[in-house]
Amino acid sequence: MISTEQQTAAPEGDSREHSPGPRPRRRILLIAAAGFALLSLVAIVLGGNLFTPAATTDSEPTMTATQIVPLVVLVVMFIVATKWPLNIGVMGLVASFGIGYFMLGMTDREILAEFPASIVLTIIGVTYFFSMAQRNGTIDIIVQTCVRLVRGKTLVLPWVFFLLAAALTALGTFSPAAVALLAPAAIGFAYESRIHPVLMGAFIINGAHAGGFSPLSVAGVLVHDIALDNGFPISQGALFTASFALNLILSVLTIVIFALLGRLRDGEKGQHADLVVPSTIRPHGQQILTLVLIVAMLVCTLGFRMPIGFVALSAGLLLALINIKEHQTFIGGISWSTVLLVAGMITYVSLLQHVGVIDTLAEQALALGAPLLIALVLCYVIGVGSAFASSTALLTAFIPLAGPLLATSTLSASGTVAALAIAATVVDVSPFSTDGALVVANARENDRQRVYKQLMIYAGAVVLTAPALAWVLLVPTGIM
Repeated sequence: MISTEQQTAAPEGDSREHSPGPRPRRRILLIAAAGFALLSLVAIVLGGNLFTPAATTDSEPTMTATQIVPLVVLVVMFIVATKWPLNIGVMGLVASFGIGYFMLGMTDREILAEFPASIVLTIIGVTYFFSMAQRNGTIDIIVQTCVRLVRGKTLVLPWVFFLLAAALTALGTFSPAAVALLAPAAIGFAYESRIHPVLMGAFIINGAHAGGFSPLSVAGVLVHDIALDNGFPISQGALFTASFALNLILSVLTIVIFALLGRLRDGEKGQHADLVVPSTIRPHGQQILTLVLIVAMLVCTLGFRMPIGFVALSAGLLLALINIKEHQTFIGGISWSTVLLVAGMITYVSLLQHVGVIDTLAEQALALGAPLLIALVLCYVIGVGSAFASSTALLTAFIPLAGPLLATSTLSASGTVAALAIAATVVDVSPFSTDGALVVANARENDRQRVYKQLMIYAGAVVLTAPALAWVLLVPTGIM
């Protein structure tokens, strides 16, 4: 959660005293360079004739200069933002203008056509409201109540938030909305109990995705309808079960890896005991009103499906009206650096989609021939793309591309589509996606740089392993 002692949210990396040392920075840079070099290699290979030199036809698109240049710029941006404390979102907006205006001849309206206004509003509204909730002590009350519920066994709490997030999304809450509702209390609790905030954030996001493909959810209905429209109906129950199981497995692996690395606890050595269960603290005054407003936000977003950004801003304005003197402090609590990060990256990746980078990679993958290999490549392409772009948009584009593959092979439609859907969503722990950005936004301001860097490393590991895990368990086995 945003620190209440500071008035403004500094961009990631603004303060050099919080940046990692030379060795961790070099390691991060090496991971970033290796990952994106691999992506660039795939783009170049799939754009040429290396796989099918004799069979390439005009109907098989190749990677053009207008597609390669923006992709290379993305690689450079990522490396620069990793090596130096610069906000990659600002670079994304500048690059969108430079490439869109000078290279593609686009107008400013065309460049900003996919500007993520709803996501920006969600981050602004949620951080605005919960900066007040943090300052007036309401978040502390929620955190202490959570501690009492688990009787001081704090390592149980990540699983509690996992199940709570899964329940919210299974009932129809959109994944970012569920994360936005739970992250402030969960991340605040992580700091209080010395659980690693990245671990807690990963569990919230995994839980949200675990229930995210239920028959009642937006994503579940969307994937089912797209598959049905393209002639390969899938089982909604199987899709939900597969998503829940894969995210549960990923969460177990996450906690095992954090334990092996000695990162389950985030406090200083010798301070790893479970918290003492606090005495009951009764809310009063603004705290009571804040708790009522949180319940009202849940009712509005879950019961009436109102956009959480507008609801959170309305609740925040009501709190501000009874505390006018501190209003500027509340405005300063908005995570403007995260807003820039998400807005810039999504705008730039939408430009990549506009010039056909994602579509070209996916369609060229169909020329590889072996159905199992094609399915694996598609899982990785949609996974890497979703780490930076909208999972929903990529699912809408990629599931129809699986039609020719399913029509010419014996692969299970439910298993293949489930693998693609899971690969597209589990990577949303990336700080460039809405869910990951919300975790970063709710980190303490003086710790946001560290959380951003470590969440990026964790997301890189998920991008490398999760699509393969989904593919191995769902596609070759024919379990669905």
